Amino acid sequence: MRAILLLGAPGAGKGTVAAMLLKTDPALAHVSTGDMLREAVKEGRPVGLQAKSYMEKGELVPDSVILGIVRERIERDGGRSDYLFDGFPRTLQQAGGLDEVLKEFGARVNAVLLLEVPEETLVSRLSGRRVCRVCGAVYHVANIPTKKPGICDRCGGEVAQRPDDNEATVRNRLAVYRRQTEPLIAHYRGRGLLFDIAAAGAPEATVAQIRERLAAL
Repeated sequence: MRAILLLGAPGAGKGTVAAMLLKTDPALAHVSTGDMLREAVKEGRPVGLQAKSYMEKGELVPDSVILGIVRERIERDGGRSDYLFDGFPRTLQQAGGLDEVLKEFGARVNAVLLLEVPEETLVSRLSGRRVCRVCGAVYHVANIPTKKPGICDRCGGEVAQRPDDNEATVRNRLAVYRRQTEPLIAHYRGRGLLFDIAAAGAPEATVAQIRERLAAL
């Protein structure tokens, strides 16, 4: 069992890269804590009910609950998979908790892949994003425009900018990311686990770099 962490700012392309890696590596299990949290809540599992109690009050879900969801996922798999953690951990406290959970399964963090993208590119990617209000299809005003302005190609629904994708909000999200994650980056770099991946170009080029790094492990 290997644990690989995929880090990067909002808009760095973590989800796209993860999906491309999973297509060619069936032994790799994608661990998105956000997705697992929503799934646990929807299914009414004990750890999901814990999380829901915080979410309903508008409070942050504690690290202990998030780590409980991670532990539950590995237990369900029997610890047999290689895991790609997408955007987790986000803080030093979460990193320490993840180390403890992995230790329970005789595993450890094997590599941390940091997707590096210039801030102005991130702002352009996120502020240009548009989402269908009906089916959730994602577009971009420059890179993936709709055929008809404001109309979803898939279902004909209205396509609009999400409130948290306006430029001012995007820059604030990036500032929060830097404050939270810079200590984490230094932590993994100091352990010799962190690899910088240039991710400003095409996703295929980013994935090629990652595969090269993983093959060398």
